[in-house]
Amino acid sequence: MARVYVALVLAAALGCVLPGLPQVRSAEAWSRLAVLALLFLGCDITARSAAEGEETTPAGTPAAHFPVLLAGVVLLPPAAAALVALPGVLLAPAAPPRAVRRCWNASQLGLSAFAASCAFRALDGHRLLTSVRLPAVLLPAGVAALVFCLVNSALMGGILAAAEPGGRRREWYRGLLRCPAPAFGHGLVGLMMAVLWEGPYGAFAGVLALLPLGVSSWMAAQAQRERAAHQATVRALVQAVEIKDGYTRGHSERVGRAAVLMAGELGMGAERVASLRVAGTLHDVGKLGVPTRLLRKSGPLTDEEYRQVVLHPEYGHELVRGIGFLGEARAGILHHHERMDGRGYPHGLAGAEIPEFARVIAVADAFDSMTSTRSYRRGRPVPEALAELERCAGSQFDPAMVTALVRALERTHWQPALLGREADEQAPEVPLGAREPLPRVPAPAGAGAAGAAAPAGAGARQAGGSAGGLRRPGGVGAAGGSGGAGGAWGRTPPWWRR
Repeated sequence: MARVYVALVLAAALGCVLPGLPQVRSAEAWSRLAVLALLFLGCDITARSAAEGEETTPAGTPAAHFPVLLAGVVLLPPAAAALVALPGVLLAPAAPPRAVRRCWNASQLGLSAFAASCAFRALDGHRLLTSVRLPAVLLPAGVAALVFCLVNSALMGGILAAAEPGGRRREWYRGLLRCPAPAFGHGLVGLMMAVLWEGPYGAFAGVLALLPLGVSSWMAAQAQRERAAHQATVRALVQAVEIKDGYTRGHSERVGRAAVLMAGELGMGAERVASLRVAGTLHDVGKLGVPTRLLRKSGPLTDEEYRQVVLHPEYGHELVRGIGFLGEARAGILHHHERMDGRGYPHGLAGAEIPEFARVIAVADAFDSMTSTRSYRRGRPVPEALAELERCAGSQFDPAMVTALVRALERTHWQPALLGREADEQAPEVPLGAREPLPRVPAPAGAGAAGAAAPAGAGARQAGGSAGGLRRPGGVGAAGGSGGAGGAWGRTPPWWRR
């Protein structure tokens, strides 16, 4: 279906451009086309180099070389304006199938430029530009920029619907809403380029108009590299935690993803959502300060060991305190084990005293722990985990955050963590609130069979959970009890918090 759609768009582009080319008889028009095509090629190479390794531009959002295309829309006849991007598209690297992708890119940009140039001339913009009536030409140029953006977005929406049904439509909608602002901003640069070109200094003055755009593009490239460095820092910290405590492998990313889903329901802005994702991903980074033997211990913790483990939120805060870009995320890392009733740790905050990020992460953390299958117990179904969260809302969790997660999961298919089909089937099924079995762990040399069961009452293996192994002496309490979610959880945490 996608190939058929590309073929139709290509046929439409050829049908619009080929009949108009014989009418472009001016040598000046062809020389302008050649200069603009070279400028587009240079801008495209620069943009690709700056964005190497970064995420692609959202669908419908004008690229950095958009001013060159709009200058062609303003300066050239429609058929010639459609050819400005052709050399750059044909010479640009493309993933397989290369021929199909290049045909699509050339057709998409060509049709968009053709439609925009027709709109500009329909509003008599060419005559106004020639007579240098700058205020009057702003309206045709603005309409041309908007037409280019809308046609480009419509074509992109079609190819997404054909190639990835339902997969990226939301991204396309967001790109369409963001389209007008950058379109008009870049359009002004293209119009200034065309006005200077029509002046006494010709093409040289027009090319100089791209200098401010070049500076802004360079600054944007530096910002992209900085964001890439931030992401690499977060990935390195998460990987260090997972190497130290293998039972939480993948848990950090899932908590970050669940937190972002909740943020969408809470109406957080884009910057706060990005910061919340980092906070959720790094919420257990403090495990790096906890002795490995405690994280991997299969029996109950002594009082001294317990005091060391409950310090992991403070360890995490100390580790990331000097990382400036984390901002609000640091409070989420420090307080994600606080409770609404004030019986959490490390500071015993209650209610609204707990930072919003921490309240979001607490719910996301508990949800993923309950639904994830570990070697020593099977994950619980999503509806059962949500019911437990709702039961504990108000005492342990913020009810608004629990509601946000429930609503987010109604429109999102959540994939719980599994160990593989065979291992998942062999893992014991432990009901919520019941004592967990010890996992089978390798025994020391000469100690008998590997993975021998622990003595009765030794407590559950809890090192794989989000709290990093909170096991008080004397076994593990039930998930229910007074106060909800494990009773006096400051002493004996429920199993999903371990």
